[in-house]
Amino acid sequence: MINNITIVGAGYVGLSLSVLLSQKYKVNIHDIDHSKIDLINNKISPISDDLIQDFLANKNVKITASSCLEKSIKQADLIILALPTNFDLANNSFDTGIIESVVSIINDSENSAPILIKSTVPIGFTEKLNAKVSNRIIFSPEFLREGMALYDNLYPSRIIVGDNGELGIQIAEIFSSCAQNEHQVFLVSNNEAEAIKLFSNTYLANRVAFFNELDTFCLHHNLSTRAVIDGVSSDSRIGDSYNNPSFGYGGYCLPKDTMQLLSNFVDTPQEIIGATIKSNKTRKDFIANKIIELKPKNVGVYRLTIKTGSDNYRNSSILEIIETLNENKIPMFIYEPLIKENLFMNNHVIKDINQFKKESDLIIANRIHEDLNDVYAKVFTRDLYKKN
Repeated sequence: MINNITIVGAGYVGLSLSVLLSQKYKVNIHDIDHSKIDLINNKISPISDDLIQDFLANKNVKITASSCLEKSIKQADLIILALPTNFDLANNSFDTGIIESVVSIINDSENSAPILIKSTVPIGFTEKLNAKVSNRIIFSPEFLREGMALYDNLYPSRIIVGDNGELGIQIAEIFSSCAQNEHQVFLVSNNEAEAIKLFSNTYLANRVAFFNELDTFCLHHNLSTRAVIDGVSSDSRIGDSYNNPSFGYGGYCLPKDTMQLLSNFVDTPQEIIGATIKSNKTRKDFIANKIIELKPKNVGVYRLTIKTGSDNYRNSSILEIIETLNENKIPMFIYEPLIKENLFMNNHVIKDINQFKKESDLIIANRIHEDLNDVYAKVFTRDLYKKN
């Protein structure tokens, strides 16, 4: 019987899972960041997600946050790992060191509860870890959007569990019982669950790259991108999701997940995976060159975040464009409320939006916002539909 659940990692995956599961279970969430722990225990979300904040403040959520891992796992009937797995370029693979360290600590403890990995990992990782420690680890991917993490947990498109036995059924039921919609459940092997995650995100990256290349073609040949996309997307087999051009795909997940999948293809023929990654680099170079061709006196960069509603700019596509503009000695300044410092990438940070708009000769924005309505004439964006 699973009653007490411990979640290790209070990022947007771990925190949203904590709130989701607290509807029916007693949840303890662990993180080494003491400021996050204090905020959660005071019913304040440390990440930008309106629904999480609403649940913490107004719902009877049963969450206790702790910075002591040993204490957090002591009474757990299920331990969920929601830890970062950054891509290590030197090893051409995810850095899974944090997961392995935490699993080692759990394995050395007196608790023999099953371990559920929610972090994205290489295909084959979970089974290799099971062979080292014990056959108690299951992989179950998440499919969440930053800023919408709790919503996507409450209304999942599908639930995937890397176990088709009794434990897999029980874990799937835990998540299904807390969801508020009808959804499919897939009980598969750990390797298959890991593959589902990486292929899903790589498909999304490929779709973003496709519509960005469509936009590049239209710009180069003086065609209306919107007219072409509307015509293409009207086909029900194609649809209108992920069809809004951008400066390139970015953020925490898509860049690293595509590279990891390509790494997993080391002994398997492929063309599309590598081409998707290359296309994204080509797109960012193209956008930077288009900006340079406009010969602006200066460039104002409006927001660094990966998309509207996000509160981080890790691996945001606009960062590489800033690098290229810096290399070409284009005078630049940045408007980003998340940055407290006065300099970012050697460019001045302007804190006042009105000053930013007044001083900018050309404003570049990966995603448009009503802040810029009064200066739209000097905005360079490829956001045609005002959606992420």
